[in-house]
Amino acid sequence: MTRGAVAVVVGGGMVGAACADALARAGARVTVVEERCVGAGATAAGMGHLVVMDDSPAQLALTSRSLELWAELASELPVRAEYRRCGTAWVASDDADAAAVTAKQAAYQAVGRRATAVDGPELGRTEPALRPGLAGGLLVPDDAVVYAPVAAQFLLERAGVTVVRDAVVAVDPGKVRLASGGTLPADFTVLAAGMGALALLPDLPLRARKGHLLITERGAPQVRHQLVELGYLRSAHGSEEDSVAFNVQPRPTGQLLIGSSRQFGQTGPDVEWPLLQRMLRRAAAFLPALTKASALRVWTGQRCATPDHLPLIGPLPDRPDLLLAVGHEGLGITTALGTAELLLHHLTGRVTPLAAHDFTTARLTGPREHAHA
Repeated sequence: MTRGAVAVVVGGGMVGAACADALARAGARVTVVEERCVGAGATAAGMGHLVVMDDSPAQLALTSRSLELWAELASELPVRAEYRRCGTAWVASDDADAAAVTAKQAAYQAVGRRATAVDGPELGRTEPALRPGLAGGLLVPDDAVVYAPVAAQFLLERAGVTVVRDAVVAVDPGKVRLASGGTLPADFTVLAAGMGALALLPDLPLRARKGHLLITERGAPQVRHQLVELGYLRSAHGSEEDSVAFNVQPRPTGQLLIGSSRQFGQTGPDVEWPLLQRMLRRAAAFLPALTKASALRVWTGQRCATPDHLPLIGPLPDRPDLLLAVGHEGLGITTALGTAELLLHHLTGRVTPLAAHDFTTARLTGPREHAHA
């Protein structure tokens, strides 16, 4: 990428905003095309957690590096972004879960992340609202939360990125065509539109995965950390069945944000009440006082998933001018800054430890043509 290159980023969510910011600060002239408001899609529907995950070496590298970048950015974020390093407590419900703590702790420490194993009584003293008798857990103090729509808007404004409210109907070499009938010149284009990417590249290996969230009224049980059950990844990476897992995040307002659920094949926005009830029963099994809390709002969103649960980041094999930044599933906010850094590596050769892992489509499909681009 030469200085002054013209770039178009399709998608104004957290990932698109991070990519646009990085490109602009590297010298590109950047336009973001977003059909709705900045951060109005999956970014607004998510929990805003910034969490290190270790399901694979590539995921561990991407999430860990991204949290380093978030920590560097934190002092610049506006107060309304509500960045807060609350940490995560991974909760072991039984001996089988507890047996996984040692390996998880070692994986985190290997990439320089602080992680402390605790037994059941210590976990109870740390988080008294949890039910008695849990087997223990892992405390990861540097995980954080952020209100991502504000963070996305901040990144676009600080870099002076132009935002166009429109839809993209085609990405041609050298230009992007808009639904309004206009075109935008583009030396290269970044596709960061989540599930919207399929309208432009139908062959991409992406699937929509629906999730539910609920936020309580003020006065919910007091929680210090984001609480996640150690069985979370079994739920997150199931391939077909509807699933739920315990995931609760404290808000500065005294409210709790409660997740999580996952569904394939449900693309509408309607709340699936039986699944929501399962999700809440799961949460109350860990936090019994939740049964006395009142709900303020319930909503759903669509995550953009790949077969191996890793995002697609980098150029298409047959279109070096067209780069992907999609497929982050539930980790788009966490990994947005790492995604942007890796994108710059592909465009400029900028050094990043993330280059040691393959996030391109080649890992899933091998070189192939995307005729619909």
